[in-house]
Amino acid sequence: MSEQNKPDVFVETDSAGKPQGLGAQFKLILRLLRDNRVNPLLKVLPVGATIYLISPFDSFLPVVDDAVVMGLGLYTFVELCPPEIVAEHRAAIAAEQRESKSS
Repeated sequence: MSEQNKPDVFVETDSAGKPQGLGAQFKLILRLLRDNRVNPLLKVLPVGATIYLISPFDSFLPVVDDAVVMGLGLYTFVELCPPEIVAEHRAAIAAEQRESKSS
């Protein structure tokens, strides 16, 4: 599959199905949270998901596992952010990873 036709997935996996790039995804979310070009209302999604995760009360969605709420909150946040800003941060993170591997 070419790079342009590759679907935008939240977590890359290797051939064995093990998650790859979780650190890069975490960096992306942190960079998007700090970026002033991202709508402040969008930033409520990952913050709210994190608060739900650490909250001792599961009364809002008692049947849904905390990991599902966290995953959906983070995925939705990245998907709703402007694509050009997400692409810019992903490129910067990839460049940082290439630099650290070459050092």
